[in-house]
Amino acid sequence: MLEHPKIVFDDFTRASVAPAELDQLLSDGWRHAGTHFYRYNFAIHQGQVTEVIPLRIELEGFSLSKSQRRLWRRNAGEGFRVEVRPSFVDGEKSLLFEQHKAKFVDNVPDSLFDFLSEDPSTVPCEGGEVAVYDGKRLIAVSFFDIGTESLSTIYGMYDLDYGDRGLGIYTMLLELSHAQALGKRFYYHGYCYGCPSFYDYKKRFRALEAFDWDGKWIPFASR
Repeated sequence: MLEHPKIVFDDFTRASVAPAELDQLLSDGWRHAGTHFYRYNFAIHQGQVTEVIPLRIELEGFSLSKSQRRLWRRNAGEGFRVEVRPSFVDGEKSLLFEQHKAKFVDNVPDSLFDFLSEDPSTVPCEGGEVAVYDGKRLIAVSFFDIGTESLSTIYGMYDLDYGDRGLGIYTMLLELSHAQALGKRFYYHGYCYGCPSFYDYKKRFRALEAFDWDGKWIPFASR
């Protein structure tokens, strides 16, 4: 059910956004796919209107939960190689995307360029990625934006043959660690719904804040 009385449904296109401007957009509830920026506070889920909630993590107060520490140790113990680098799209990632999108039931994306620009390392802002390898095999990758005081995840995917490894959460934890190492204040990880949904995993982090669509970020538990 949509709880907020104000309807928000905005978008614009921009080929270049400065780091400080990206911070401001994120703090006002904006997201982007390539050069298309958008924000909305309602959606249709399973035939019903539901509230859309922008989320972020306040990094100074963030720590891993017990289950997240266990997931981190398990994957680190496998000897997976992790690379953090400027983002790019190539054939290897496109093949991984085609396999991973089998997870989608609704709104199945066509390609990585549904989420990224043709040059995601610079357009519309500085972009990076966390890539996880098992030997030479790429098994997970997630893409993110870098602002002055924020890091914002865009899209993550993983090899479904490793579906029991929690690699989607693992790459988020790697991004969070990278954001802390860079001295960022906030980690933005997208929208969730007011009702139970596939996006509920985004709610399971400490130091979690929610945007109230009136310009304020509040502790998620207080909303």
